[in-house]
Amino acid sequence: MSIGILNTALSGLAAFQRSLETTSNNIANVNTEGYSRQRTELATRPEQYTSGGYLGTGVNVVNITRSYDQFITSQVRASTSAFSEVDSYHSLASQIDKLLADEATGLSSSMKSFFNAVNDVANDPSSAPIRNVLISEADGLTNHFNTMGARLDEIEQQVDSNLETGVGDLNNYAAAIAKLNVQIVDYIGRANGQQMPNDLLDQRDELLRKVSEKIDTSVVSQSDGSVSVFIGQGQPLVLGPTASSLSLVGNASDPTHMQITLNGSDITDMLSGGQLSGNLRFRDEVLYPAQRQLGLLALGLATEFNNVHQNGYDLDGDTGLNFFDLGTPTVQVLGKTTDATLVASATFVAPTSSASLGTSYRINVTAGGFDLTNLSDNSSNSYGSLAALQTATQAFGFDINFSGGSLNAGDQFEVSPSMNAARSLERSSDINSSRDIAAATASGLTGDNRNALDLAKLETATLMQNGKITFTQVYGQLVTEVGGKTNTALVSRSAHDVLLENATTAKENLSGVNLDEEAANLIKFQNSYQAAAKAVSVANTLFDALIGAIR
Repeated sequence: MSIGILNTALSGLAAFQRSLETTSNNIANVNTEGYSRQRTELATRPEQYTSGGYLGTGVNVVNITRSYDQFITSQVRASTSAFSEVDSYHSLASQIDKLLADEATGLSSSMKSFFNAVNDVANDPSSAPIRNVLISEADGLTNHFNTMGARLDEIEQQVDSNLETGVGDLNNYAAAIAKLNVQIVDYIGRANGQQMPNDLLDQRDELLRKVSEKIDTSVVSQSDGSVSVFIGQGQPLVLGPTASSLSLVGNASDPTHMQITLNGSDITDMLSGGQLSGNLRFRDEVLYPAQRQLGLLALGLATEFNNVHQNGYDLDGDTGLNFFDLGTPTVQVLGKTTDATLVASATFVAPTSSASLGTSYRINVTAGGFDLTNLSDNSSNSYGSLAALQTATQAFGFDINFSGGSLNAGDQFEVSPSMNAARSLERSSDINSSRDIAAATASGLTGDNRNALDLAKLETATLMQNGKITFTQVYGQLVTEVGGKTNTALVSRSAHDVLLENATTAKENLSGVNLDEEAANLIKFQNSYQAAAKAVSVANTLFDALIGAIR
């Protein structure tokens, strides 16, 4: 009898010791990221038949399990991906919103000061000091364009850096998940599928969460304990023990336009969710349109001001020259081609009018030639030959060329001649002094201000978008569009923040370590252990008494 008591008590000692160890491990990992609370599962040993009935024989430690719910974990990943996307999008968009809308950094005040100076010249065309002020304001305006263009370029570099970091992190996470897959399959095999390597599973889940911060994922569990991870539209990032590799490469026609490839295939347009998608969406929806619109304003203002200025005469009686110099800005060309060796390029051509200028143009290659669409107003024309297309594009500020491969029907190109125009705008070197300002409409008339009045009227003239809006309204459109997208992103961010917080709270309630609960478990298991030890002591006393009686 004492032997039975002893065996039962010893099983309890072992079980409660393991429970204490598990509780201690929970407490030690209370601040470990991704750790799931563990618990010791106990089950009675097989009972023994006696003449008095079935008698219990103690307790066994069946398993050590983690508090885990696959649905909640998937919710956390999905919410993390959605929040990370809108958070990165809003963070970047707010930089441009502040740059454009702020009175100190925006263009509105500079443009107003410039045209005020033009009006002052019209009021007193022979005054050298007033003419000098116009020269100074022109320099201030072009410098402001240059500064804003440079700032947008810096933000583009920031996006490229974010993409590079994100792709590098994803590759590291994928390799680590594949390695954990191998270990987990091995550990589960050793235990014949009866016990799970909880710490390794937690590590893998935390890596999957980090992957979802970068990009939206689909995780598929396999029967052997491994997982497969898919991104985009089903592209495999991890398949069991094998991890794929992402790369960041430049577009064939524009190496500065970064694209994400998976095993050599471009998947940029297939990605969604996470910081990578947030950066890509911001670049395509906010940054590029802002650069193009700002450049379009620079092109339109310089073109129309030059046209009017050339109609006048300066103080020396000479014909007016270009007041602004557009320089040779780089034209952005983005291509999608069936022939990977084909490269499209474009050179800048100074436009003669701002009326039909657009921010960008789409060229579609057809069986019969080319379709050219102005993406600002969606007007479109067809051309039967490359030469005819090139003649047409020169009026829009660029000359398109193709090299290295063959054009095929279905190829598509997006050309943005105004992309970098704000950075290169300058006061023309033809304007060496204030005397070169052409304020008169006839030679030799010192007090003639009629051309200066025409220059001043440009401030309110509806010359852009086929005579629909003014220069100020072009800039106003830019500020409004960026502000609207930034505000929409803020609202979306707030909503997704709540969803993420709810999902995280649900996971913490299930899997998180509660120190108060663990402290209570310590006392409970300690008392149980002490009681089992007391049973061992009683069994020992009974055994000694039995031995003594036999002697």
